[in-house]
Amino acid sequence: MNRLLPLCGLLAGAWLLPACSQQYSTEDQNQVAAAPAYTELQPDSEAVAPPIERPAAPRDNYAVVHENAFLEARRNPLSTFAIDVDPASYANVRRFLTQDRQLPPADAVRLEELVNYFHYRYPQPTAGPASLNAEVAQCPWNPAHQLVLVGVQGREVPTAQLPPANLVFLLDVSGSMNEPDKLPLLKESVRALVQGALRPQDHVSIVVYAGAAGLVLPPTSGAEPEKILAALDGLEAGGSTAGGEGLRLAYNIARQHFLSGGNNRVILATDGDFNVGEQSDADMERLITQERQSGVFLSVLGFGRGNLQDSKMELLADKGNGNYAYLDNLREAQRVLVQQYGGTLFTLAKDVKIQVEFNPALVQQYRLLGYENRLLAAEDFNNDQKDAGELGSGQQVTALYEIVPAGSRPAPTSSTDALRYQQPASVAYTATDELLTVKLRYQEPQGSPSRLLTLPVRGVRFAEPIEHASDNLRLAASAAQFGLLLRQSAYRGSASWQNTAALAGSSTQSDPDGTRTEFRELIAQAEALSQAGKQ
Repeated sequence: MNRLLPLCGLLAGAWLLPACSQQYSTEDQNQVAAAPAYTELQPDSEAVAPPIERPAAPRDNYAVVHENAFLEARRNPLSTFAIDVDPASYANVRRFLTQDRQLPPADAVRLEELVNYFHYRYPQPTAGPASLNAEVAQCPWNPAHQLVLVGVQGREVPTAQLPPANLVFLLDVSGSMNEPDKLPLLKESVRALVQGALRPQDHVSIVVYAGAAGLVLPPTSGAEPEKILAALDGLEAGGSTAGGEGLRLAYNIARQHFLSGGNNRVILATDGDFNVGEQSDADMERLITQERQSGVFLSVLGFGRGNLQDSKMELLADKGNGNYAYLDNLREAQRVLVQQYGGTLFTLAKDVKIQVEFNPALVQQYRLLGYENRLLAAEDFNNDQKDAGELGSGQQVTALYEIVPAGSRPAPTSSTDALRYQQPASVAYTATDELLTVKLRYQEPQGSPSRLLTLPVRGVRFAEPIEHASDNLRLAASAAQFGLLLRQSAYRGSASWQNTAALAGSSTQSDPDGTRTEFRELIAQAEALSQAGKQ
């Protein structure tokens, strides 16, 4: 069952956000003045130290993911989370399977990022910049349960109508980047953006950091691509990692050339190894959180393996009101920085939060798939001071809930013991056929009181089989099931590589970018590696 609701009042794409025109406080001005002085470096500057060898032992780091458990709708009727459109986990999983020929560690698999990697056919809004959609079908890995899809579609804004951009690339040229899949790929990725998407009204600066931070390229118009590319071509890797100093310098440059009404953003490209500079990760987080208030935001591009600080990069992008993408090859760079230029680099709305209210008369239990590090307290939904996710031009957000219908056998939970002083029979439920209600709250990119959207979703006693569901739900379900198997999740039920492949292969839609074909190949590769591991 599909539902559509116009999302009105949003403005123009999630990496580069339109700038705020607010004035700095005295404290902000003092901090600008206190920013470290910098030296304008030439690409062949002798300040770059000789390359050093990458550590032999892998030091990849991922945040621990504690999967969401089933919750009782009667005790916990509200599920609240910030949206997430980061594609990093999917690209990193692909790298493990295709380049490293091994299954990824469980914590590298974030279900929501696997689901949101794909493009779904949600309708474009008819009376506003976005639409809200929902659908219910049988859960493929547990047919006694139901699977609910919630989808948000951002309006496509023509590139010519997007505001001018003030981009400051902060490039890691430390010794840890001296690998083919790091600095060389980074340079080719930025080259793809310059040649394939940058406009004359956009300006690019390049700051590098290794043993020290320096300005390689002052703000340069997209009308001078050869000048930007010449600065890129001269970069070499070597030295330690003055990440904190580099961040301060990049923010300083962005503010000096701030575009009122434009898009002002620092784009950090690194393997995430910040081992010299700020005293602690907490200091760096505070810096980024403070800077986003000025209208300068941060997004992160991750590169390489063996030293990938995934958890740190995801956190920095989250604190900086930006996205985190992992680029495992040039094709992914083209996808993120060129094909999805509007969604990646421009924002429709900020602090976007979703809250779902479940009807206990029809829903016994529910489980949100993924978004573990995006969960919010119920009261955060109406709190406009609570930071959340960003929605870009043309971007989509997809979330899945597994539901145990009322009257069904309950799923195992980690809930507390039965309440001693409450009786379920004393609770009066509203007579309605609504299964749940989806609410979405967002703010304008420049900041404003939040606006609310609401979409009721009707329930059915017997949901249609997943094979009869829309292509959207079948693809999202197959991506989620793929993640459950990779994680060896306790909630994977009857999922298998075979039925995951069958579900992914049931699509009748065209595959112009090849992502669905590639996905089926990844499932086959994961199955082969899984079988090899059992021998």
